[in-house]
Amino acid sequence: MLNGAGEAFDYVIVGAGSAGCVLADRLSADGKNRVLVLEFGGSDRSVFIQMPSALSIPMNMKKYNWMYESEPEPGLDGRRMHCPRGKVLGGSSSINGLVYMRGAPADFDRWQEEGAQGWSYADVLPYFRRAETRRDGGDAYRGADGPLATRYGTLANPLYKAFIEAARQAGYPASEDVNGYQQEGFGRMDMTVRDGVRWSAANAYLKPAMKRANLKVETHARVERVLFEGRRAVGVVWSRGSERHEVRAAREVILSGGPINSPQLLKLSGIGNADELQALGIDVVAHRPGVGENLQDHLEFYFQVACTQPITLYSQMGLFARGLIGARWLLTGEGLGATNHFEACGFIRSRAGIASPDIQYHFLPLAVTYDGQGLASEHGFQAHVGPMRSKSRGWVRLNSPDPAAPPRIQFNYLTHPDDMVEFRACVRLTREIFAQKAFDPYRGREIQPGAEVTDDAAIDAFVRAKVESAYHPSCTCRMGAASDPMAVLDPQMRVIGVEGLRVVDSSAMPSITNANLNAPTIMMAEKAADHILGKPLLAPSNAPYYVAPNWQVAQR
Repeated sequence: MLNGAGEAFDYVIVGAGSAGCVLADRLSADGKNRVLVLEFGGSDRSVFIQMPSALSIPMNMKKYNWMYESEPEPGLDGRRMHCPRGKVLGGSSSINGLVYMRGAPADFDRWQEEGAQGWSYADVLPYFRRAETRRDGGDAYRGADGPLATRYGTLANPLYKAFIEAARQAGYPASEDVNGYQQEGFGRMDMTVRDGVRWSAANAYLKPAMKRANLKVETHARVERVLFEGRRAVGVVWSRGSERHEVRAAREVILSGGPINSPQLLKLSGIGNADELQALGIDVVAHRPGVGENLQDHLEFYFQVACTQPITLYSQMGLFARGLIGARWLLTGEGLGATNHFEACGFIRSRAGIASPDIQYHFLPLAVTYDGQGLASEHGFQAHVGPMRSKSRGWVRLNSPDPAAPPRIQFNYLTHPDDMVEFRACVRLTREIFAQKAFDPYRGREIQPGAEVTDDAAIDAFVRAKVESAYHPSCTCRMGAASDPMAVLDPQMRVIGVEGLRVVDSSAMPSITNANLNAPTIMMAEKAADHILGKPLLAPSNAPYYVAPNWQVAQR
């Protein structure tokens, strides 16, 4: 049964993830706007969420993860791929790897070329800075007084420095700050941690805002559809158990459910490809064929090498050792529990003729799978490596008009021939880095791919069998010019063809960024808040960025 019109709000935000938490804070900050946040998940009060090193645990819990799976992937020998999405306050920022990585400056200049006017690097850098407080302080690139705390790891394990030094020996530059002037090269990796605690969007933005009387947050709330009067969004229908509610939005409805849920909800509400909607008996409000299309992600494999010295995290994998780590973290907020262990990274170009890096490295002093399912069996270290600008494109489509039915997800990984060319480069360039002198004291056998995997056919077979998602789905409601038939949003993140409705999350990206997605998603919500409130935008930055002087002719 439907409970009448119920309460009225100025803004209704669907989803308390990375973007929704930012909007909840910024839109309610004046104390006047009445803001409602509807989140299907529940509380983030769990040691597994708040302790950084426990990151693989909530990612494998149905309580906190939507547990989506792709359709069988034709480019991966028919494998179904996991697509974790946060189902909890903080969304995926409460179950992710805590990496704070903005992407390459060239990514945002490309967004502008793709029709997202006003989203160039000069335009977005001030919003990255507004969001952030870096523990080492701010500068022309980094923020000093924003809600989102970032810090570097301690690099206590000697393998981190060996990785950066080996890359230098292989001819790559070191970067003082891969989130600053120069992404290209190798250096320290930022994490969203404050005082030893995961600094999710919920901790950074939502919880301080929840003290305000004009912000209301409903958990375990499933939004079924957006309500329209003509072509104007005027509210939503949501349910909790058998109770259904109708809530009105005087100003706007904002979808921040993420790259899977936002296109699903748009389609359930009558916005999408008319043929798909009519086949399911859904009344069409606006024919936008781009809704759910253009799905992009990052794939990576784990290049693993055995370690000849017992200095890796393998010695900390036993129950007793992990208990000590947890106890120290609970008592002091310090130690191995206070890091995500991704403390060193790298960005390189796969070949000459590419101006901006297109391969990313995360380095880990342990040989294990990211989801924690493949347990470490010996001392080892690994680099997560993969191309950042895959040309394959997938989709999110409805299974049924039932809001509780998960949508169909098809990434079409590795279906563009250029993608495999880039993965071959990843194998060969990584093997070269690990062969450098800096790793001589530590290097054992190559666990994976294996020293015998050298020719194209062997590398291709390895990649198809072993590659994993980096869990960066995006671009399914992309911004673009209003004249672009496949664009879903205009550059102010308004849904084209209707009024009073925006989408603010990683689905709005025109194309995927050259790194992890949490930082740019938070930046997008910071900028969207100014668009929504009609505030003057922050003045563009004139900070320059690095481009390799020899990129036309050299790979490094």
